[in-house]
Amino acid sequence: QVQLVETGGGSVQAGGSLRLSCAASDNTRDTTCTGWFRQAPGKEREFVSLISDDGYTYYKESVKGRFSISKDNGKNTLYLQMNSLKPEDIAMYYCAAGLWRGTSCEWKYWGQGTQVIVSS
Repeated sequence: QVQLVETGGGSVQAGGSLRLSCAASDNTRDTTCTGWFRQAPGKEREFVSLISDDGYTYYKESVKGRFSISKDNGKNTLYLQMNSLKPEDIAMYYCAAGLWRGTSCEWKYWGQGTQVIVSS
């Protein structure tokens, strides 16, 4: 079982930045991709970004150029740098990990989430 703990959420003004972190437990040998999802109030959870173990990255269209995903394998930590934040980015952000299937990730583990609030 892999435990994922997100931190770094908070409240910022529109145009501001936040960096989310996701610390994974040491037993991550059965995961080969990690990523971020978000869920806004009253909406379904949606994909934001992923990174595979070999460095392939993919982003939701609306965050391209503003968000950047990265990871520090030595620290077992995943990051999401979010710049130029907009009110439509308000959501609970979740970290996830799973198995890379070549073109997509089979998500297996989820964190508890960290809240992002953007004021206009």
